[in-house]
Amino acid sequence: MDVSAGSQDLSILNLVLHASLVVQLIMALLLLLSFLSWWHIFSKFFTIRHALRDTDDFEDRFWSGADLNGLYEGVRHKNGGQGMEKIFHAGFSEFLKLRQRGSMELSNVMEGTRRAMRAACQRELDHLDAHTSFLATVGSVSPYVGLFGTVWGIMHAFRGLANVGQATLANVAPGIAEALVATAIGLFAAIPAVVAYNHFSHDVDKLANRFDTFMEEFSNILQRQAAR
Repeated sequence: MDVSAGSQDLSILNLVLHASLVVQLIMALLLLLSFLSWWHIFSKFFTIRHALRDTDDFEDRFWSGADLNGLYEGVRHKNGGQGMEKIFHAGFSEFLKLRQRGSMELSNVMEGTRRAMRAACQRELDHLDAHTSFLATVGSVSPYVGLFGTVWGIMHAFRGLANVGQATLANVAPGIAEALVATAIGLFAAIPAVVAYNHFSHDVDKLANRFDTFMEEFSNILQRQAAR
């Protein structure tokens, strides 16, 4: 009977409900951060997967020998597309506009084209990298927030023992256990955020390298085309 009651008293839900107000607020904050992290994780997962698929598809079409003007018209009808399509659209659009002036040197035309592509590339990378800093913040801060809740809870538990004539394990265990729940929730929030941040950063870096390579190769193609 006593053992059963004790184990019931040390259930996670019971520990949370009987924790001090400060510890409960910290737990609520950590759970909110965890929820927001998972929201951004799922959102970013589908965004980057879509970007990788679109990049593969566009590279296949680009290197299949398709006419640049036809490819440009197709992307233009999609309002510039996204990812590598956006970079191609920005570069080719600027190239055509500068070439129509006629009086510009080829080096100036190519420099303007590269600037347009770099600007479009940066906008796309900013979009892909959005909210990853939030995941990094949650991953680095949550364990310390949980630890603060644990320290506060242990202090609260020991203050409560001051009114007890004899401190036993039965008196100490519930207070320490409820305090340690805060650290557990902090780790629960931090670990997925860190893993997701590292994974997404790696994927965005891979896309950035592919974008850079494409801009260089596309610039060379345009320069050869303009020099004919």
